[in-house]
Amino acid sequence: MALHVLLTGATGMIGKGVLLECLESSAVAKVLSVGRQSLGMTHPKLEELIHRDFTDFSTSQEQISAFKPGACFHCMGVSSLGMNETDYSRLTYDVTKSLADTIYLANDRAVFTYVSGAGTDSSEKGSLMWARVKGRTENYVINRGFGGAYAFRIGMVIPVKGVKSKSGWVNAIYTITRPIYGLFQKLDSVVTSAQVGQVMIKLAVARTPRQSTGLANASQVQGEFLEAKQIKALA
Repeated sequence: MALHVLLTGATGMIGKGVLLECLESSAVAKVLSVGRQSLGMTHPKLEELIHRDFTDFSTSQEQISAFKPGACFHCMGVSSLGMNETDYSRLTYDVTKSLADTIYLANDRAVFTYVSGAGTDSSEKGSLMWARVKGRTENYVINRGFGGAYAFRIGMVIPVKGVKSKSGWVNAIYTITRPIYGLFQKLDSVVTSAQVGQVMIKLAVARTPRQSTGLANASQVQGEFLEAKQIKALA
């Protein structure tokens, strides 16, 4: 059965890349994009849910349950720059926890994929504030009890297929470095926006990290925490 995918962050660079892969994939039947504003695009597979308070998804429980999500690709996030731990936790851990709880109530066998970051601290005790918070967030998702759960520890992402960042200065950097994209893509630590989406879909279809994946190189998946090198290999 083709997947029903709930997606957050579709207005951002990674989320938009994942959205495009979902719309192109025969493994995905429907996509429900949850955001504060409309994407301004139409597609036979695409549905939208406008949701204002991302720290409380319970108000959208009925709509999300009716969608019957088989997978959730949680691609939204904020920079920790200039934030204290309380505020960053609210916009990272609290948001993800509320979404995960809502998805779990809708379908406890769903696959939940969280876009984390390279260098995340699973011990939750390190010196870097953002790494501790993301580690706590990852741990909650992985241990929630879903049919499958993954944390994508992504570093540098190269946008492809017309995808752009919402930040002007980020787009400027990508424009300047575009001539050497080929060199970047040879690095194990660099993935494309398309590769991120492709692997999310593959793992959601496969359900489990090590068994019955149907992937020729499934041995590349070492548990639920995927670094860029593993994502690249699976793509």
